[in-house]
Amino acid sequence: MSNTRLGDLTRQARGAAGRAPNSKWVDTLARLGLAAKGVSFGIVGVLALKLALGSGGKASSREGALASLAEQSFGKVLLVLIAIGFAGYALWRFVQSFFDREHEGDGAKGLAKRAAYFGRGVIYAGLTFSAIKILTGSGGGGSQNAKAHRATAHVLSWPAGTWLVGIAGLCIVGVGLWNGYRGVTRKFLEHWKAGEMSAAERKWGARIGTVGLLARMVVYGLIGVFVVKAALDYEPKTAIGLDGALQKLASQSYGSWLLGLVAVGLLAYAVFGLVEARYRDV
Repeated sequence: MSNTRLGDLTRQARGAAGRAPNSKWVDTLARLGLAAKGVSFGIVGVLALKLALGSGGKASSREGALASLAEQSFGKVLLVLIAIGFAGYALWRFVQSFFDREHEGDGAKGLAKRAAYFGRGVIYAGLTFSAIKILTGSGGGGSQNAKAHRATAHVLSWPAGTWLVGIAGLCIVGVGLWNGYRGVTRKFLEHWKAGEMSAAERKWGARIGTVGLLARMVVYGLIGVFVVKAALDYEPKTAIGLDGALQKLASQSYGSWLLGLVAVGLLAYAVFGLVEARYRDV
């Protein structure tokens, strides 16, 4: 093959790769995904708030919340929509990772961010799979605590497993702190289409986003701390998931108040997800 022909093919491939991340279908998938992400946390928040108020409810992971949703009237229809949204979110993150939609570059920092996008895509691909399993009646709505116990026990059995679990816990703590940082500094405003928002929408959207992200900081911070503790104590059952974090809050002095505050924060995050779905520059 001549060098000219090879050059033409290379330019065509690059052109196709450049068009993929800029197509409208990717934007649509991203918005569906952001909305589904918010709704899933909202369901967790509703169940936790009902538990805090003593009117039923439970401390649930997102998978458990989706299983509860499937038991309600029209719940399976909503679950289908959420599953589609999760799949859309996963594909959007994969496009960000592989096509460098955010223009992060190929340096160490850029590759780290793209790896983070890929990791989020994997998480939401897993949530999509869980939602499908719930819809088909083949499981998928189990406790995150049990999954955390099994995964931690498995990794602890590896060479250097204690270090790996500890590092994973610190990374989760870091995710929590990053959520808090985004909430306090309102970094998320940089990604909003300010020109399409009224002053009131931007002000209240920012406030709701701050409350929601601080609630996520608390939840992920607790998860990370107990994963680190599992490594230090070499005790897999110390590790917890989202449901475990909410249970820890409920078991404290003034637990109902603490759980209620975090539940309201998760509901705020649900609204924040819907605002992001409408106004984020994806």
